Amino acid sequence: MSFYFSAYSSPLLFGFVQAWVYAVLLWLRGRREERLSDVLLGWVLVGMAFNIWEYMLGFGGIEILWRELEFFPRTLGYLFPPLCYFYLKTQFNADFQFTRRDLWHAVPFLVQVIYRVSIFAMGTDFVRWWEANMHEPYYIGTFEFWFGVLQDFFYLYLSLRLYRHYREWIKHQFSETETISFRWFRNFIIALTVVTVFGFLMDGLSFTLQLNFWQDWWDELAEVVLIYYVSINGYAQVQPGRRLAFASAGATVSDIPDAVSIRTATPVLAEVSSAEAPAHQPIPSVASSPPLSDELVSLRDKLLDYMTTEKPYLDADLSLTDLARHVHLNPVLLSQVINAGTGKNFNDFVNEYRVDEFKRQLHNPANAHLSFLGLALDCGFNSKATFNRAFKKFTGQSPKEFAETIKPA
Repeated sequence: MSFYFSAYSSPLLFGFVQAWVYAVLLWLRGRREERLSDVLLGWVLVGMAFNIWEYMLGFGGIEILWRELEFFPRTLGYLFPPLCYFYLKTQFNADFQFTRRDLWHAVPFLVQVIYRVSIFAMGTDFVRWWEANMHEPYYIGTFEFWFGVLQDFFYLYLSLRLYRHYREWIKHQFSETETISFRWFRNFIIALTVVTVFGFLMDGLSFTLQLNFWQDWWDELAEVVLIYYVSINGYAQVQPGRRLAFASAGATVSDIPDAVSIRTATPVLAEVSSAEAPAHQPIPSVASSPPLSDELVSLRDKLLDYMTTEKPYLDADLSLTDLARHVHLNPVLLSQVINAGTGKNFNDFVNEYRVDEFKRQLHNPANAHLSFLGLALDCGFNSKATFNRAFKKFTGQSPKEFAETIKPA
């Protein structure tokens, strides 16, 4: 049995090997660093490898899948979409562990495997009879296909929803979100969707135009491109220095015994006079908002005073938990104090202080030798992109435009 290298088989072989090499690397790193997300990404790559190996072997002149293994499960099939979804969950929650409730995600895959292995075990002649008289006439194959399509879009929806909730969550938990935003996974979801839709289009063209084996391979080539993208970028993805513990159903204020009662579940703004609020931390008024409780106002003022005197925002890695420990409050309660008392999420609350600090330091002649980035780093920012985005948001100007408005003394 020899493999025939050609313009059709070689790219698929390279993609197949690429997937397995990086899967092994991810499994080793995942075991060494106790990172379940790496283990699952390795299995995602294995799933991609099995998605192309039928065509790879066919173009290479090896027909064992059609001769000896007809009807035997050849891919991860219905298990692949859940793998992608749980990879996302384990990236966001380092403490995630599988439970019995998660087993239902594997049920469709197990049912399909049992069905196909049972028929395969009956022998080659029975397989041919079953395909000709049962599998195709009763549309079992058609049902498998369309169930797979629906499953793909269902887990795509779950993944996008989880990603959206996570991106919103980190704004309330961390002052710096650049390294934990996992934008690459958003791009991975988009790339996977594009390749999947392209595969559906190729299936439609193949059925309509009766394309032969050699004409119907472009979606396999697209899968190879996806393998290279996911393996290289997934392995190189910078992991956060902190252990994330995101859960889509998080705790609420009512879960905390000593929580302050807030009159609405939606964060609101108090009617506070400009004299009552610090000059660097303006609190806009909203006429229709109910007043805050005296206890909440007291906690807010305590927080604002601490931010002004101790300047914890100079710590680039400041998180909600860190600040809560400094001011001796429960993190959930502190989040409510920030949201309701200032009308901001934690990320905006801290970064506005950093922007104000940058403006103050920019006026200091002793800092004339520092670049904008150097000064921003001293003020608590840890990346140029985060600094520019925050500065534009809170001032409406770029740092350069703002600096040009400063008149020399």
